[in-house]
Amino acid sequence: MTTSLATLDLIDTDPAELQVGAIVIGVYSQDPGAPAPLLLASGAESIAAAFDGRLVDTLVLLGATGTTGEVTKLATLGTVSSPLVVAVGLGPEPVGALPATETLRRAAANAVRALSGTAKVALALPVSEEPDGEIGALRALAEGALLGGYRFAGYKSTPVPARLTPVTAVSIHVPDAADKTFRAELKRAGAVGRAVAQTRDWVNTPANELRPPAFATAVAEAARRAGLTVEVLDEKALKKAGYGGIIAVGQGSEAPPRLVRISYTPSRGSRRKVALIGKGITFDSGGVSIKPAQGMWEMKSDMAGAAAVAATLLAVAELKPKVTVTGYLPMAENMVSGSAYRPGDVVSMYSGKKVEVLNTDAEGRMVLADAIARACEDEPDYLLETSTLTGGQVIALGKRVSGVMGTASLCDRVREAGEAVGEPAWPMPLPDDVRKGMDSDVADISQVNSGMDRAGHMLQGGVFLSEFVADGVDWAHIDIAGPSYNSGEPAGYLSKGGTGVPVRTLLELIDRFASE
Repeated sequence: MTTSLATLDLIDTDPAELQVGAIVIGVYSQDPGAPAPLLLASGAESIAAAFDGRLVDTLVLLGATGTTGEVTKLATLGTVSSPLVVAVGLGPEPVGALPATETLRRAAANAVRALSGTAKVALALPVSEEPDGEIGALRALAEGALLGGYRFAGYKSTPVPARLTPVTAVSIHVPDAADKTFRAELKRAGAVGRAVAQTRDWVNTPANELRPPAFATAVAEAARRAGLTVEVLDEKALKKAGYGGIIAVGQGSEAPPRLVRISYTPSRGSRRKVALIGKGITFDSGGVSIKPAQGMWEMKSDMAGAAAVAATLLAVAELKPKVTVTGYLPMAENMVSGSAYRPGDVVSMYSGKKVEVLNTDAEGRMVLADAIARACEDEPDYLLETSTLTGGQVIALGKRVSGVMGTASLCDRVREAGEAVGEPAWPMPLPDDVRKGMDSDVADISQVNSGMDRAGHMLQGGVFLSEFVADGVDWAHIDIAGPSYNSGEPAGYLSKGGTGVPVRTLLELIDRFASE
């Protein structure tokens, strides 16, 4: 099931004359002592002129304050060609600069979401003559518009009411619609938006519809359509090759595990080799160490890391960076049955290490360890792994900030890339005392630190994974347990359900690696 996103295009004609269902403008909040409570942002000049100077006063009467993301609708009654003007708040006016890209991204998203039921929308929001900084105002507006308008198709038997139908077309007003730089930014934003939407679709799909074989097939088919090279290992191939961690986790389910490898190689000029690894637990019951029933339905999202990696490769195929990118997606369903793996088991991993299992609900690190060891055989320059690994991430950093562990320099680069695209992440340590407590009496390493219980649980996951990274490989583990799934109401460009984190961070990093 694939969600249809709005189409994007650029326009440079007078916004007041556009034949669209709604025209979106920006407004800044003003200090109480200012001459007016609101200030119109650039892009709204012709709209303001059509209202003979009464636009600000009218918006204030409707309650507009300019607060970031606030949406105020105004019927134009023929004043301009569009029947509706929508003012979106941009916060206080920045001095001598455009609003922050994250502000623009959220503003565009809120406006487009609020205009459900409107077919075509135009954004007349601030855009510089050239892309702003590393991410660009235009890119931010385009991404926000696409992601804010996302709505999972779902399984309802009755049609969606017309008033809730997502916007189908978005035009963005720029100084020159034919400018190659602007058009390149729009193309990239479209590829990114589609990748995030695909991630969200996979994450939002019920677990009974996307068990490991079905998930592997869906990913493989999408990757092949994109021109990527795909290899899928079934349970027989996994067992023969010694992928003990993936087999152990998946053996409790009647739907057997898979390992999907997706490769992109540029036609010429490859500068770096990047490995992307994503956890693909299509449903996590906790296994024998079963989870509490409350909220367990959200465990359909435990494959968000694999979904993000697969979708990132789809965008890479479209954008064609000059780096070799390979994705490794270990997929399994962690279920309770007579054949499920048990606490106390010793598992022989793909790397040859022996792992003592103490908690079957710490299954993600088992499948990821096998995938990491396999990825290191391809000798990548950078290894980026992402997973909904631990509830400890949510406890430590909340629902919006991912935890990052690994090589210090690469962790810093992940943080910087995440900050640039609006997916915040924070580096965390890998303490020696956590590792010491994972020494096992019967194996090379235990799966968790039994002495710490759940204390430092996010760090335990990172420490365990570090044992399977080859010497000399720059690596980063991105724990997205909280940021990958929004159980609350939509906010900004984050829809309810799957969010698509960290697709945009991974693509930003790949861009930066390509420019080295």
